[in-house]
Amino acid sequence: MHAIENSSISRSLRPLSLIRGALPAALLLGSASSLLGQAIPTATRPADIQVGAGFTIARPDYERQNFPGFFLYADVDPRAHWGVEAEYHRVSGGAASSSQQTLEIGGRYFRNYGPLSPFAKGMYGRGQFKYPFGFAVLWYNMFAAGAGVDYKATRYIHVRAEYEFQKWLSFPNGGLQPQLLSIGVAYHFDGKPRYKNH
Repeated sequence: MHAIENSSISRSLRPLSLIRGALPAALLLGSASSLLGQAIPTATRPADIQVGAGFTIARPDYERQNFPGFFLYADVDPRAHWGVEAEYHRVSGGAASSSQQTLEIGGRYFRNYGPLSPFAKGMYGRGQFKYPFGFAVLWYNMFAAGAGVDYKATRYIHVRAEYEFQKWLSFPNGGLQPQLLSIGVAYHFDGKPRYKNH
């Protein structure tokens, strides 16, 4: 009789023991799924990137005539209004065939107004000056500041217009201060959107 009662009691208690065992497992799985759900958006939102090239016209601050040339640029924007920019300029001209080229990197701040994204930037880099008639080719440290605007022609094509002022350090006769106007076209890689209508 006692054996029958004990077996019936153990059967009635078995569902409770199963519930007690399953409850911690369910809580653990629930917390793990919520943690994974929070991690996915972070992993799928890289920085916004664009890479472009274009035409530059420069006032070289060494000869009176303007120097034509080209420029390459790349932007990486991990924040809503802050990013990093790298830029390369090369301009040349004059009767003596002198040239200037610069390689710069720095920070940029931008705002978004529909398809327009005005920006300001501060850069540091190196400038190479080829003296007239190839007399010498020397490198100098330099700073640059600039401003411009990107226009979103399409989701993947952005058009840029910008102005840049450069200050070359240790250049003879008080330094060199070229000014550049550039127009370029960039390919935009989808990431964290810089524009509200992306």
